[in-house]
Amino acid sequence: MEAYFFDWLNMFFRWFHVVAGVAWIGASFYFVWLDLNLRQPPQWKTDKGVKGDLWAIHGGGIYEVAKYQLEPPQMPVKLHWFKWEAYTTWLTGFALMSVMYYWGADQYLIDPSKMDLTQVQAIGISLAFLVGGFVFYEALVKSPLQNFPKVFGAILFSGLTFAAYALGEIFSDRAAYLHVGALIGSIMAGNVFFGIMPAQRELVRAIEAGEKPDPRPSAFAKLRSTHNNYFTLPLLFIMISNHYPMTFAHDQAWLVLALICANAAFIRHYFNLKHQDNHQPWILGAGAVMLFAIIGWMMPMPVSTDSDQVAVPVSDARVVEVSQLRCASCHAAKPSSEMFSAAPGGIELETLEQLQTNKARILAAVQSKYMPLANMTKMTDQERIEMVSWAKQPKNFNH
Repeated sequence: MEAYFFDWLNMFFRWFHVVAGVAWIGASFYFVWLDLNLRQPPQWKTDKGVKGDLWAIHGGGIYEVAKYQLEPPQMPVKLHWFKWEAYTTWLTGFALMSVMYYWGADQYLIDPSKMDLTQVQAIGISLAFLVGGFVFYEALVKSPLQNFPKVFGAILFSGLTFAAYALGEIFSDRAAYLHVGALIGSIMAGNVFFGIMPAQRELVRAIEAGEKPDPRPSAFAKLRSTHNNYFTLPLLFIMISNHYPMTFAHDQAWLVLALICANAAFIRHYFNLKHQDNHQPWILGAGAVMLFAIIGWMMPMPVSTDSDQVAVPVSDARVVEVSQLRCASCHAAKPSSEMFSAAPGGIELETLEQLQTNKARILAAVQSKYMPLANMTKMTDQERIEMVSWAKQPKNFNH
């Protein structure tokens, strides 16, 4: 019964999280595009304090958009704020992480082969990384380095890369990636809560009080918003990476994550420049070359079945034995694992027929170390080699 409710909570918060994330990232894309596409307005608008304007057509209508330097001549009756998209994304993301990785810490968070932790210890380390990473960013963004974007970016990137490496030494591979994403998401939500919203409230307060607004909080809020924009593509990659064990299960998963995220932010830079009529197509070309270089570097070498650990072909009986011991606690018609009420992905691995039907899946999952999840059943390297060897054997092998 617990597994049944676990699946529903997982699905609900994941769905809610994705919907909120679409709204938040969509707003980020739109407002950065909007800000970078503003052009010099006619003089009569400039005289009213308009900094830039643009015209657009969408949904069968033409829109006129104007941005004021700071304050308009008078406050509008209705002013739209954008904050709950960010807050809801973070809240649902933390709820999802709590359900998936805190409630299910033994299955999804802890990898005993890396560090033998209790559930409380693992959760404590997880929260410490999130808080510590956020404090690191806040100290960095409030320092004079904010005025040196290249140095700032290099230090921030190095910090996140170190976090990816350290987390990979502590938690399961998939959990390590998820925590880097959670840290980036926390930084982004913190930018909204601690930087952007206070600046906007101060701007509105000054206008309503008839005071001349201080431009510095607004400029700082714009900087934080720009940082969030560059985080979006790396964060989206991390959100989908859990479906692709070739990334997080790589021997140097932290480096894979660093390279892909750096490339994604670089591609985002192309579009930000393009919005300002600064076309730099070489960035896309360089990004494509980088991506293919990453793919080539990550390409797995064929697993040798001539290892001294496997002196003879592996029998069907032996593979059924290994599967019953290491796989069937989850991949069964009635899983014995408390975390599942049905076989994950509908894949059952209890009988020889089921193993033969899923031979290609077994080869990919076991070879990449994606399965068992966090190696919770403690599959040995010898057993892993045996399963890979069996999956590559011809069907007519005489057992």
